[in-house]
Amino acid sequence: MSNPADTFRQEATDILESLEENLLELEGDPENRSMVDTVFRALHTIKGSGEMFGFSALAKFVHHLENAFESVRAGSTTVTQELIDISLSSRDHVAALLDAGQDEAAAAELTSSDVHADLLGRIEVYNGTGGEGGAADTEADAEEAQAPATERVFNIFFRPDPAALRNGMRPDLVVHELTELGECTSEVIADQIPPLAEIDASASYLAWRFRLTTKEDKDRVEQIFLFFDDGDIECTEEKSEAAEEAVTEDAQADQAAPGGTAPTAGSDAPAPAKAKAAGEKPSKSASAAGQESVRVQAYRLDELMDQLGELVIAQAKLNQISDRVGETALASAAEEIERLVTGMRDATLSIRMLPIGGVFGKFRRVVRDLASELGKTVTLITEGGETELDKNIIDRLSEPLVHIIRNSVDHGIEDEETRLAAGKTKEASLRMVARQTGGEVHISVHDDGGGLKTEHIRKKAIERGLIDADADISDDAINQLIFAPGFSTAEQISSVSGRGVGMDAVRNFIEDLRGAVEVRSERGKGTSVTLRLPLTLAIIDGLLVRVSDGNFVLPLASVEECVELTAEEINSDRQRSIINIREELVPFINLGEVFNFPSEELRNRIVIVNAEGRRVGLMVDDVIGQHQTVIKSLSAFHRGVEGLAGCTILGDGSVALIIDPAALVKSFGTQTREAA
Repeated sequence: MSNPADTFRQEATDILESLEENLLELEGDPENRSMVDTVFRALHTIKGSGEMFGFSALAKFVHHLENAFESVRAGSTTVTQELIDISLSSRDHVAALLDAGQDEAAAAELTSSDVHADLLGRIEVYNGTGGEGGAADTEADAEEAQAPATERVFNIFFRPDPAALRNGMRPDLVVHELTELGECTSEVIADQIPPLAEIDASASYLAWRFRLTTKEDKDRVEQIFLFFDDGDIECTEEKSEAAEEAVTEDAQADQAAPGGTAPTAGSDAPAPAKAKAAGEKPSKSASAAGQESVRVQAYRLDELMDQLGELVIAQAKLNQISDRVGETALASAAEEIERLVTGMRDATLSIRMLPIGGVFGKFRRVVRDLASELGKTVTLITEGGETELDKNIIDRLSEPLVHIIRNSVDHGIEDEETRLAAGKTKEASLRMVARQTGGEVHISVHDDGGGLKTEHIRKKAIERGLIDADADISDDAINQLIFAPGFSTAEQISSVSGRGVGMDAVRNFIEDLRGAVEVRSERGKGTSVTLRLPLTLAIIDGLLVRVSDGNFVLPLASVEECVELTAEEINSDRQRSIINIREELVPFINLGEVFNFPSEELRNRIVIVNAEGRRVGLMVDDVIGQHQTVIKSLSAFHRGVEGLAGCTILGDGSVALIIDPAALVKSFGTQTREAA
């Protein structure tokens, strides 16, 4: 049985991530009442569940912030920039309290810190002044507070879900929270307890009926049961004689109005609410049927993928045996197993695929804080958040994207005065776009700033000895120098950037993921940095080729076509540099020469691949065919070989090297450019 506290940590972490996004959305639309309710429910859930699972320090702190949003819901305060700032800082503090967990010493250290005291003070000041209302509302609030509130009586029926105890539900905390609202009496209902021999000690069989007298309204009472929505809950209010008369008058007015309907005899005022609650149950179940999810630990998915990889290799071995034996029944069984393995591969990979929108959401806060620190106004625009990537890639994307964003906001985007002088709006835009292209996902970060200062980059590169002073290099090639280790054009080091490690780290991260990074810039209009990433790091479709006695695999997503040289082309002077394909000159690389595989016969087959946005040919001896490729890491002695992305095991047990076309062209690009 999993630890309920660990389950709460995971769920609270998810809620905090959503809470940050909701607060940022509320900042842009302060009048969004629905979003206010969403934020309040998130805070209330964290508080209630935290108290239930022993995170007392966290629950007490969240209670104060919850009060602030309760005031907003009641209309006594408004959403201001100050409230958003307080809430975002409080959200970070709650995350720290969550990490401390049930460790009383760690929690005590946090609650006694200056940060904790400062946030509590700011929250209380905000609650006391009523936000923008300030002192103007204080007198009215005091008068309202002095007016005696009418006591109300609620009858509550509560039957938890049978699995509630296993999920950490504690009925005593529910009773305790109800008694804090007023005078409460309770009655235990034990009508569903089975015979002793059939009792499950971890199941919940009891129900409770409460009678609560309080000055709070019905919403406040129902909030206590907010996170017990899997059980049966009914809350009805006993009406006083004055209230009953008011209800009767309202009903008569409705009956007299056009289209009005009279209540049926014997109807109860809370019945509509009860009917609604009862009606929502099937709807919830129906919608949940197609959206149920199971939380699975990441290492279990990795184990599943490892086992699937071995199954793919075994299936390839079975195919080879079937081809060698030539038995029809065996061939049919092998073909069926291949179909099932392919389906299992696709299903397993889909489990590991996650939408990249979750990563994009994290950067709204990063951009907001950076812009505030630098005194700039920047709006983050995201597109393609539904694009999916392997979870292992998504987990490692945050750091390189943070480096790119920091450089864009600090170096790329100008200050407001400069932008206005250039005829731009003072509010800059930073656009993050994800899209799938074949077997790759392209993630672009584009700013509408001043663009890269190519001449300045060239000057710095010459000073550092990266290029010769008289070197004839294109602007695009010079711009790529920002990825050189330690390279920076910043005149002074700031807390944001300037040390020359950010973009170098980006390139290293992306290359480790078998991806590539490109930069495009236009002076005065902005800069785009594009990350090209594989969909998955585990299994890919490849094209198996032979070079002399060696086997190689090319990622099928990079392959455009295969061509065969004619005898005339083989004997021409240009045979080892360029080929004419439908009036297009395409440079090519001889893989036998690259990997030192001599051949007595002239090679005449070329595989055209898309590498670094260019069409380049790779000359091989033979094209064997499509191959499901399980990617294995190279040994420490071979990882430095240029142009290799890994290796795979073939059905006969031999090893085939996986070629990275982009890295290969990058390494041998000089000779292909000269040939072109």
